[in-house]
Amino acid sequence: MSFTAPVGIALQPRPAAVNAVDDVVDRARTVQRAGIDRAWFAQRFDTDALSVAAVVGAAVPGLRVGTSVVPINPRHPLVVASQAQTAHAASHRRFTLGLGLGAAALEEPAFGIVTERPIRRLREYLTVLRSLLDTGTADFAGETLTAAPALPAAVAGGEGPDIVVAAMGRQALAVTGELADGTVPFLAGPRTLSEHIVPRIQAAAQAAGRPAPRVIAGVVVVVTADPDRVRARAAEQLGFYDGIPSYRSVLEREGVARAAELAVIGTEAEVEAELRRYADAGATELLVTQTELGGAEDELNTWRFLGAL
Repeated sequence: MSFTAPVGIALQPRPAAVNAVDDVVDRARTVQRAGIDRAWFAQRFDTDALSVAAVVGAAVPGLRVGTSVVPINPRHPLVVASQAQTAHAASHRRFTLGLGLGAAALEEPAFGIVTERPIRRLREYLTVLRSLLDTGTADFAGETLTAAPALPAAVAGGEGPDIVVAAMGRQALAVTGELADGTVPFLAGPRTLSEHIVPRIQAAAQAAGRPAPRVIAGVVVVVTADPDRVRARAAEQLGFYDGIPSYRSVLEREGVARAAELAVIGTEAEVEAELRRYADAGATELLVTQTELGGAEDELNTWRFLGAL
């Protein structure tokens, strides 16, 4: 049986990069040569994910690009709509806008903001984004934001990028299914997907008369001959998520104590078997992250293996 779920790779510049953007473009070209047709970029405090997606989409013809994810709280939807359409045009309509509700532990000290009523803000944010992307303008005054541009907000060639949200909670999935094109959950294992995420977002999309949603499962994957070493590194890298409430609830639902337990690390046969579980659980796509945990050789081998699935 062939593996039918498309696979994308999350990319960041290497620590020793002389130029971060040049480095990501180079890595994206390597990913494409390995047989993978999509790349994703995370928003942190360094490189801008939307800008990188636009540059890579223009520089690597045929490669699909997306953000996973841009937090909604620090950026007004007018700004994000402009950037998303620009990236969609630059990539010749191969861009997906991935959004997240954000993590208070990161946003409050960095930006000095405290976000209340996150589900209401998500609903209003997606409502404004939909209007901007579908009509080129908006006239909205809600409880958490206002949007009424005096000039047109459409970008020629940038119409209609998909919107996906890193939604995992019951209410977030309901809003996402109603107003977005899918979800991009991270650290949601097969049980969480099949029993919670997939049925809830599908039901919400169906009730809203929307197409079947994309379910893009974010999974840490490394093909390696030294799994113990890589698992130790995964435990260090993923420990942050163990204390975030939204991820804590997902880990409990999955029946694991730590996020690192959901990392898929091992031989090609072991990795393939685990990834099939995600596809069988309802993931329509896989977003493979942290392939660098095993070092450069393991990373390239992982990309080549995934490209051949």
